[in-house]
Amino acid sequence: MGWDFARELAAWGPGGSLSGGREPPERPAAQGAHAPRSVSLARARAYCRHVTTAHYENFTVVSALLPRRLVRHFHAVYAWCRWSDDLADETAGGAEALALLDWWRGELLSCYRGEPRHPVTVALRETIRRFAIPADPFLDLLTAFTQDQVVKRYATFDQLLGYCRNSANPVGRLVLYLFGCCDAERAGLSDEVCTGLQLANFWQDVARDFALGRVYLPGEDLACFGVTEADLAAGRFTPRFRDLMRFEVDRARGFFDRGEALLPLLPREARVDVELFVRGGRAVLSAVERAGYDVLSRRPVVTKWEKAKLLAGAVARRLW
Repeated sequence: MGWDFARELAAWGPGGSLSGGREPPERPAAQGAHAPRSVSLARARAYCRHVTTAHYENFTVVSALLPRRLVRHFHAVYAWCRWSDDLADETAGGAEALALLDWWRGELLSCYRGEPRHPVTVALRETIRRFAIPADPFLDLLTAFTQDQVVKRYATFDQLLGYCRNSANPVGRLVLYLFGCCDAERAGLSDEVCTGLQLANFWQDVARDFALGRVYLPGEDLACFGVTEADLAAGRFTPRFRDLMRFEVDRARGFFDRGEALLPLLPREARVDVELFVRGGRAVLSAVERAGYDVLSRRPVVTKWEKAKLLAGAVARRLW
């Protein structure tokens, strides 16, 4: 079954999960007019697995290299992030999205009080308790999704980094918690990797984001290189825009260069998966570079063959 967020929201949103929404996949249909309010842990896990496997990402969130004992926990964290992202981007936006994100924040806080209701938070409760994950990374992510509804431009690179601290860095910290190795040093290096990944995504999606009314290229950089929003609107690829994107790609690579110091500090079982994320981010930047930095007329992508090579290399390194 594919992913239809409108259907999921109708079933498990504020008017669904709290008033008898439909069952997660694999659960038999309930008798009577409404499904039961409670969701078993087994069915909540199945729902999170469905959310994860129903989505395509640049790089597999739960790879075949993960230890089996961690897979269901990655499913739970990913499903929570997926719901958060879709509440922000797959709804009407504006006031509606803000209201839904506020509801989702309430579901998270209920989870931390030991009273999860949504199938995602039922599964997430087990993960939070098992790995002693604080609420901060999840709340920071919600701050970023909320910010996206009201902030569409960033005047400086420092402001953009502030956004990345909430939108990307918490994900890396959650991964560290799941591998049982989140401390100040590793969290700081993880932040470098995650900020690099976020920037790579921004530079890949300049045209797509502009169509959504968002410009992540800092205003000070646009001005420095003589690029205007009119150029973006017209899809006008100029030497000035090429120089701007070369600058941004090189700056993003610097985050990966610094963040790679994290790899030898990780448990062996975590190292290859995190390295796969780093190599994947670098591959996105290389795709932008191969396109001559023209991200206005087409979206540079990492090919299936390149992804296969990345995965094969990761498998080989795991066997060494």
